[in-house]
Amino acid sequence: MTAQTPPTPPFRDPHLPFAKRIDDLLARLTLDEKVAFLHQYAPAVERLGVAAFRTGQEALHGVAWMGPATVFPQAVGLGATWNEDLVRRVGDAVSKEVRAMRARDDRVGLNVWAPTVNLLRHPLWGRNEEGYSEDPKLTSAIATAYTRGLRGDHPTYWRTAPVLKHWLAHNNETGRDISSSSVRPRVLHEYDLRAFRETVEAGAVAGVMPAYNLVNGRPNHVSPYLREHLRTWTDEDLLVCSDAGAPSNLVDSEHYFDTHEEATAASLLSGVDSFTDHGTDGSTIVARVQGALDQGLLTEADVDAAVRRQLSVRFRLGEFDPAHDPHTDTKDFDTPAHRALAQEAAEQAVVLLKNDDDLLPLAHDTRLAVVGLLADECKLDWYSGTLIHRSTPLEGLYEQFGAERVEFAEGVDRIRLRTSQGAFLHVPSADVPDEVRGAEGALDPALLAGRTDLPPLNTDATGTELALVDWGEGVLTLRAPDGRYLSVAEDGYVRASADQPGGWVVQETFRLEPHENGHLLLHIGTGRHVSVAADGVKVAEEGAEVFELVVNERGEDAVTRVAEAADVVLVVAGNDPHINGRETEDRTTLRLPAHQQRLLRAARAANPNTVLALVSAYPYTVDAADLPAILWTAHGGQAAGTALARVLAGEVSPAGRLPQTWYAADTDLPDLLDYDVIGGQQTYLYFEGIPLFPFGHGLSYATFSYGDLAARVELDAMHVQFTVTNTGDVTADEVAQLYSSAVNPSVPRPLSELIAHRRVTLAPGEAAVLSFEVPLSAFEFWDVKRGGWRLEPGPYDFFLGASSEDIRLRTTVRLTGEPAAPRPLLQQGLNAADFDEQSGGEIVDRTKAAGDAVAPVQGGTAELTYRHCDFGAGVTEVTVEVAGEGVVELSLDSGPALAQLALSAPTSGPYDYTTLGAGIVAEGMHDVHLKLRGPLRLAHVGFSG
Repeated sequence: MTAQTPPTPPFRDPHLPFAKRIDDLLARLTLDEKVAFLHQYAPAVERLGVAAFRTGQEALHGVAWMGPATVFPQAVGLGATWNEDLVRRVGDAVSKEVRAMRARDDRVGLNVWAPTVNLLRHPLWGRNEEGYSEDPKLTSAIATAYTRGLRGDHPTYWRTAPVLKHWLAHNNETGRDISSSSVRPRVLHEYDLRAFRETVEAGAVAGVMPAYNLVNGRPNHVSPYLREHLRTWTDEDLLVCSDAGAPSNLVDSEHYFDTHEEATAASLLSGVDSFTDHGTDGSTIVARVQGALDQGLLTEADVDAAVRRQLSVRFRLGEFDPAHDPHTDTKDFDTPAHRALAQEAAEQAVVLLKNDDDLLPLAHDTRLAVVGLLADECKLDWYSGTLIHRSTPLEGLYEQFGAERVEFAEGVDRIRLRTSQGAFLHVPSADVPDEVRGAEGALDPALLAGRTDLPPLNTDATGTELALVDWGEGVLTLRAPDGRYLSVAEDGYVRASADQPGGWVVQETFRLEPHENGHLLLHIGTGRHVSVAADGVKVAEEGAEVFELVVNERGEDAVTRVAEAADVVLVVAGNDPHINGRETEDRTTLRLPAHQQRLLRAARAANPNTVLALVSAYPYTVDAADLPAILWTAHGGQAAGTALARVLAGEVSPAGRLPQTWYAADTDLPDLLDYDVIGGQQTYLYFEGIPLFPFGHGLSYATFSYGDLAARVELDAMHVQFTVTNTGDVTADEVAQLYSSAVNPSVPRPLSELIAHRRVTLAPGEAAVLSFEVPLSAFEFWDVKRGGWRLEPGPYDFFLGASSEDIRLRTTVRLTGEPAAPRPLLQQGLNAADFDEQSGGEIVDRTKAAGDAVAPVQGGTAELTYRHCDFGAGVTEVTVEVAGEGVVELSLDSGPALAQLALSAPTSGPYDYTTLGAGIVAEGMHDVHLKLRGPLRLAHVGFSG
């Protein structure tokens, strides 16, 4: 007899719908196998031929951590392009490189953790470089473009599966795993959720990653918003991947749950499907899930729901249909097209902030002095790949103007360090190959160790001259003459071993601490001081050496020397993405570090034709009055230097636009943890001050005129049409921006709000007719009186121009909507968090599972106001639902207190609510004012009578 071929199981049948195939595979998996799938590193199921799978491949602006790849501009730089088509092409290139790299290294994953759609609400946030904009509309437009590129165009099979980071309201590194963002309902819906919602609704998102922080007192990893909002925005199964270590934080740092079994169960029930915890070892998570099952906290159906969502992504990636996956043979890696795209993106990201008297572009016979700490650098950040190609501004300017016309002074302080014994620190020579950090790739680059194959520093009679840079806050780097930075490896010895500062814990930063007649040299990474021993220089708990700082040359002296002889000076200033502002570390000021301010002052004093080019991951505040020209670009990836040089030389007309407000001073900023953009008057939407440079700002070498504005409402959309004409003499891009503003709003609304934009290329004299179709839903706001969206009827101003403040045309259109209605107190009462204004309070979790309450900050006093409350024919009693201890005082309008409701004794816990009542007499329309005193939580206020 002839043996029969076993039938193909349904989950392997490409002709069946994914849903039926997933049902079949789920039914074949044992409970233990399904539980194992819940960890980031899901093991193979060999009996079914199911391969291992890993969630998470960093790909924020190129494939990261896995070795050499094309490096595009930082995300904030991509946001500055205001160009969705470009960003979609960048995402397309990145996803093709992911596929090509995976073909030779199966550690490369197809579930990419990108993009970051956290809004750049506060410019001191350490991860500003990872987001696109402070505006939710621009953020969602750029994020949607990137995810479409990452996903690919095939209707069935995805090239990669993008996961959006970091859900939700996450803009601080300071205490990021224990701090709570107090987000009122209007800010939640109109601001923080909006960027996620519009990107998910566009249909190219595979999932989201919750952030480390808490929102309204509840950790994001147990957020009910995952069910209530995220999963309602699409019919696709969305995979929710935890952030690294966050599941353990629920118990270990946040103390939100008593046991890891409770925490894991709560996360899974809230919607977390994949647990990123304990590195590659899934045993701890497996044990926690099994414990939750044993305790009845979870059912097998709960596990199935999470595994189903993971399998949905795997099927879409073509894992089970290799013969039908159109992306299997993708080989596009470091192609000429990708290199050209990296340069195009870097060029489009350059923003010309100021250009008095058309100092730029520079004439080709200009004698140029190029100075500054970033002038000969091509910096990478934590989420960069390893450079295959590299260009610095200096190299680009040599190419544009010729080396004979360019003089360079880096501006470092050149120093030697003399020991208490009179010898100097010396960098010994070493005949070893150069190494680039991360070139070999690593699933977790935080585990990469420093080099120990180089000899440690020692001392001799003359010493080695070191290049000292103060990056601000007294944080220093020291570089040897061969370009290697002083670093400390695990053995504690100090070596000149690093190609750049970097790593999860940077080992290349130091601090000089005054001590007696000299300085102690503190190594920041280990927290230990540098000592000199017979076997070499090391860091140690004891025996700290006292050094004398011998300055051979000040940086400003070198700058002055080259600046005096030049026609124009270019100062290239900015940040190192691994120092003073990065993941785990917020900035403390908008100011340019003092070292770089010294260099800028020296250049300006020596030569009035000084151009400042800021290369940075975030905004700075600078004294712009004495500078004729200023540019900004984010760290632009592998083509950064070439791009900047081409803009300076006029080969490219700049057309980048600021994706966030550049404030004039630190005093313009709210507290970093104040997430109320409305009450705190934050971002261009609500900021009433005068910025250094406004949102959307950016100049060009051309000029543009706007005309023929026409606006009309048709069906459910606003239609706007206009003409843009290049009235200059060079081909250039213009970014036309349309803003709106409610004329007589019943509640605070944005001063102006971006509703559409378009970047177009126009030759001299060329005109383009542009049109926007904006759904009327874009003009709605979240009405806390009704707990939903409402389009307010009345006149709306529409502003058209080149930035949020450079307005060229305007018109007013009356929109039809729903009139305001008072709060129906007798029917609904007041949810405490639905206030119109507040001071001194914060929103907290009503229970661990769901709901909001309001509490005074640190048990002090909070005042809440609820406008336009309808008491009808009259009420005779008020009740409050409260927990904790303290007093709730009620008054109407500006009158005296009508009731004081006090907890005679504390409730047994913060979630143990009780109802207090008091008699009042009120009728008609009033504003309700509540004053909360003490460590209490107010959930709801009711009225009857």
